[in-house]
Amino acid sequence: MAGDKTRPRENLVLAPVLIPHRSLPLSQVTTETVTSLEDVAALRTDYEHLRRVTGNTLPFALHEWHLTWCQHFLNCDPYIHDEPLFYILRDSARNAVAILPFILSRRRLGPVKIVSLCLLGADPAITEVRAPLIERGYEHVTAAAVRAGLRKVLDWDWIHWTGVDQEFAEALNAGRALEWQPPQEDFVLELPPTWDEFRSKLKRNIRESLRHCYNSLKRDGHPFELQVIEDPAHIRPGLDQFLALHRMRAGTSNMADHPDRFASEVCRDFLYAVCERLAVRGAVRLFAIKIGPRVVAMRLGFVVGDSLYLYYSGFDPAWARYSVMTTTVAEAIKYAIGQGLRTVHLSPTRDISKTRWGPRQVDYGSAYEPKDRLRSRLAHRAYLRARSETGFPSKLLQRLNAARRMWQ
Repeated sequence: MAGDKTRPRENLVLAPVLIPHRSLPLSQVTTETVTSLEDVAALRTDYEHLRRVTGNTLPFALHEWHLTWCQHFLNCDPYIHDEPLFYILRDSARNAVAILPFILSRRRLGPVKIVSLCLLGADPAITEVRAPLIERGYEHVTAAAVRAGLRKVLDWDWIHWTGVDQEFAEALNAGRALEWQPPQEDFVLELPPTWDEFRSKLKRNIRESLRHCYNSLKRDGHPFELQVIEDPAHIRPGLDQFLALHRMRAGTSNMADHPDRFASEVCRDFLYAVCERLAVRGAVRLFAIKIGPRVVAMRLGFVVGDSLYLYYSGFDPAWARYSVMTTTVAEAIKYAIGQGLRTVHLSPTRDISKTRWGPRQVDYGSAYEPKDRLRSRLAHRAYLRARSETGFPSKLLQRLNAARRMWQ
């Protein structure tokens, strides 16, 4: 694949930056710019350090996810050329205090050229949360250092900041006029020590739904068992089953719309590759509900730190009347409690299947920062107009729109 090509290590650039720290009189950080897959691969230790100090529980901010993404999703569209532009900030002890995994995208059609920067994960809903890793207290230093570095990238037109928490939002807003977008809503369950305590705090409607799920299967003589697949040797055949059930759910016309997120070959290849890598670190869980000899429902999850992230799912529509997906989620929550985990991510986007569990809402900020020049501001407005699909029909705008990549 085009994304497998690497560049020589001389692309690594070191530049000292002196910037006032919010909590210290003066803080010296070193900014490294990484632009090759070889150097992205070499960042594993830095990612692990930041995972620990930030308390990150998102699989999408792990080294395995970012490296695999670059190897599979870079340059999937002939009209868009992508390249990594990762910023790594280090303190005076050479410890990483921030990683911002930018992807620099160049779009060209004839004489028109548009260059944008966004955090890694511009894919067809595969990377659900796109966020930087920043140690607490270094938000203002990071914003200033990265902007200082980007001043050397002369031809960019806008930056798309995503996964922004409140502290980093304040840092980005300092002296800048950003175009803030509606936040991305994530939903997280706080887990007590026991399932009974968790269940007792649920609202009546979800308790009744759970009672129906379990009793209806029992009443009709369908005892089930939960299988949790995590052995690296069993991940690939488990994903085969998962993808088959995911397609079955997506192909059902008389239910809520659930698109097949892995319809394209590149998305399936990525899923196999990233799960095999994450399974080596013990992070993958495939929750399977088995009735007799058949697996009727599955949910893919990732354990990061003390949290379980529930990713995509699939089930056999023939068992829909038993609400087998609700049972699968309940069993996954029971598993997380039994393993001593503290939280369960129900994934972004608001819908009743998540909110009825009573989670807390976590908002991730999103903002555009156009470069301060007329051409860039006009290009950015045209880009947003194309994305909204409400502007005049223009092949040029559609070609420049990153949301219309060819992910096949």
